[in-house]
Amino acid sequence: MRSPKTVARIAGLLYLLPFGAAFNEGYVLPRVVKPGDEAATANSIRASATLFRLGVFGDLTAGGPWLLLAMALYLLLRDVNRLAAAAMVTFAAAGAGIQVQNQLNQYTALTVATDAGYPRTLGTSGSDALTLLLVDMQHNGYVIDTLFFGLWLLPLGHLVVRSGYFPKALGVLVAVAGCGYLADLISVFLTPDISDRVWQFATAPAAAAGELTFLLWLLIKGIRIPPTTPSLPA
Repeated sequence: MRSPKTVARIAGLLYLLPFGAAFNEGYVLPRVVKPGDEAATANSIRASATLFRLGVFGDLTAGGPWLLLAMALYLLLRDVNRLAAAAMVTFAAAGAGIQVQNQLNQYTALTVATDAGYPRTLGTSGSDALTLLLVDMQHNGYVIDTLFFGLWLLPLGHLVVRSGYFPKALGVLVAVAGCGYLADLISVFLTPDISDRVWQFATAPAAAAGELTFLLWLLIKGIRIPPTTPSLPA
């Protein structure tokens, strides 16, 4: 294995790529999708087909690197606690798989809205309705994947705290970010009326404080190697 500092910097670079999902979920979909309006959504996708396609690509390029990031962190932290490190990779693998598979819905929505073959089969109103249904399915799949956005950060936060490679406060922030994602998921299903406020005032700040800080630390500082105590002569 390469030196721990090199692995840490590789992990930091890999951590940049999953933010492609933020481009799709935070910019493309809110700009293109018109909630509850079938015709307007289909027309918007047709008018912004290139942007919508880039959004699909952004989420696809986020899923694979997420798993590679978890594997790099496993190499770095497995000696701290192998069970926690394995749980981290398992949660990331499940989340990355859902994230990539979920783009089937968004890409199919694009093909339904733009392919001339569909309207002949379904009618224009039918293809528009199917387009909106697929976009809604993509959104719901992303909400469900929030479970793994949160779960993989909990063992990672534990490993960061216990490793001695990072400040303990950094591991606490990572774990709090994981709890923030889980709080958002719970609010969406159990208290949907306040879910937007939970995201705005709890999940988003916790994720920014935890994940962005950890990302910047990996890129700028790498890790700190704990000093070894020299052995005394017999």
